[in-house]
Amino acid sequence: MKHLLAIVGAATALSGCAGLITGGELIRPGEPTGYIQVVNQTRGAVNVVLISSCDASTYGLNRLPSGTSIAQGSSYRFQVSAGCWDIAGGTIGVGDARGRIQVGPGMIFTFRIY
Repeated sequence: MKHLLAIVGAATALSGCAGLITGGELIRPGEPTGYIQVVNQTRGAVNVVLISSCDASTYGLNRLPSGTSIAQGSSYRFQVSAGCWDIAGGTIGVGDARGRIQVGPGMIFTFRIY
């Protein structure tokens, strides 16, 4: 029982930090939104897109749905709250592109990966 309480206590303490690890929610309740459109201009598929709020401690987790990639010449659009975002995208084992962008309300920011 003590071990279970210790695990629950640790999980509760860490839950407040989850947004810093995952990169935070893409859409924050009550805020205006815009879009980040990731365009693949590489020779292969892009299979990882990391997006986090600029105040998060990491780029977070892959935001593409499981099993999804962006084919050469294609794009994928993410709806996000207006504000500052760090973004990285690329192909595992090949390379990536990174940037810090500002998305305005109603804006579509195009992030190209070469």
